[in-house]
Amino acid sequence: MSATWLFAVILVLAVAGFFIGRARAMHDADGDIRKLHSLPIYYGLNVAMAAAVPALVVLLVWQLAQPLVIESMVSKQVPDSVVEKVGALNLVMSDVHRIAEGLDRAVSQGAMTSEFADTIRTEETDIRARLAEVGVPLAADVDPAVLDAAQSFRGIAATGRMLMSVVVLGLAIGGFGVAYWLTGRDFRARKYVEGGLKILLIMAAGIAILTTVGIVLSLVFESRSFFSQYPWYKFFFGTTWSPNFRGDSDLGILPLLWGTAYVSLIALVVAVPVGLFAAIYLSEYAGPRVRAVAKPLIEILAGIPTIVYGLFALTTVGPLLRDYFAQPMGLGNSANSVATAGLVMGIMLIPFVSSLSDDIINAVPQSLRDGSLGLGATSSETIRQVVIPAALPGIIGAILLAASRAIGETMIVVLGAGAAARMDMNPFEAMTTVTVKIVSQLTGDTDFSSPETLVAFALGLTLFVVTLGLNVLALIIVRKYREQYE
Repeated sequence: MSATWLFAVILVLAVAGFFIGRARAMHDADGDIRKLHSLPIYYGLNVAMAAAVPALVVLLVWQLAQPLVIESMVSKQVPDSVVEKVGALNLVMSDVHRIAEGLDRAVSQGAMTSEFADTIRTEETDIRARLAEVGVPLAADVDPAVLDAAQSFRGIAATGRMLMSVVVLGLAIGGFGVAYWLTGRDFRARKYVEGGLKILLIMAAGIAILTTVGIVLSLVFESRSFFSQYPWYKFFFGTTWSPNFRGDSDLGILPLLWGTAYVSLIALVVAVPVGLFAAIYLSEYAGPRVRAVAKPLIEILAGIPTIVYGLFALTTVGPLLRDYFAQPMGLGNSANSVATAGLVMGIMLIPFVSSLSDDIINAVPQSLRDGSLGLGATSSETIRQVVIPAALPGIIGAILLAASRAIGETMIVVLGAGAAARMDMNPFEAMTTVTVKIVSQLTGDTDFSSPETLVAFALGLTLFVVTLGLNVLALIIVRKYREQYE
């Protein structure tokens, strides 16, 4: 039984359990709700949760763990000669997955029987042609050892699905039965339901934490493979970025960090004053009607896709800067430049700075304003000398969050700043950033195990550390601010 069908069966059991559990509790109390320990809804929820939650948790964990376990088992069957010929074990396993998927699709479409799929041989049948008929193209002829691994993969996966169905259905039916048996008018259903909800909330928080841990570990492991092939000091202190997939590459990160910092700085120079002044006007001067219209209009900018901003930079902002500034001043002839990307990115960041700063300024106690005005200060003096200093920690946090958003931007830089890795002070020259090179190094038909590809993970880890540091710093500042004015 597939995971979709299992989920549907569990859902049906949970819904049925809710009504059956509720009805059993009411029957045991002779229809008098006053005789029940808990409200009737808690008895229904208890049976529904007992039937659904353990089964769904096991189903989710099984779905996540089974591919990893099967891949670990099957990868041991692949001969070293095949791995050496292809270049990396993960590439071999990618072919194994694709062939296994193709065989499953062929069986489901009736193009071949399950027995034939389990015994098919490359010497007797053109596997590549047969799989192409069902919409699974292969880049090269199938190696017999890879076909054996794919067939083994199918067999283990089928056994795993059968065991999963038995275990998950057993948990669902067993939980339903136990909860139904315990249901009675003296059963403390509310206690168990609230305890179960607390566990669900803890699990939700745990998923977020585990996701972050998984991201970090994936970057660390792949970066370790990169640094085993390329010296770390050349990567962190090299001033030349010149990847060559035939070998002898220069992969210094400094030009990319320079471009990232330059573009982000220009973006913040544009976004911070405009966003902060807009926030001050909306919070201190604008009336309710103006605020109700202006604030949503500013925040619309945050909902525009970054690719649209990139096209705006490519077709409008870039040519304007080139024709009216760069060429007349003799600073460049290209529409792609750091200034183009920084200016458009700054426009994109305005709602981030404006909205966060507006909320922070509004959180400053009104008593501070009243005290300043009562001492004879004007509105502008109150804003400069009382409101802004009081809100400054939160505003700095908003600026740091905007900076981390700018550092991670890709599409605007690709279309607005170009892809040239250089260190130059001229803002009208084309440059690039770390995120752009991460994309370029992972695209195309390249050897995944080469340092020219693995460098993307080292770049990603570096970017992750930088943005994480900015976010942590912003959270610390904002937390201090909230503690002071709660």
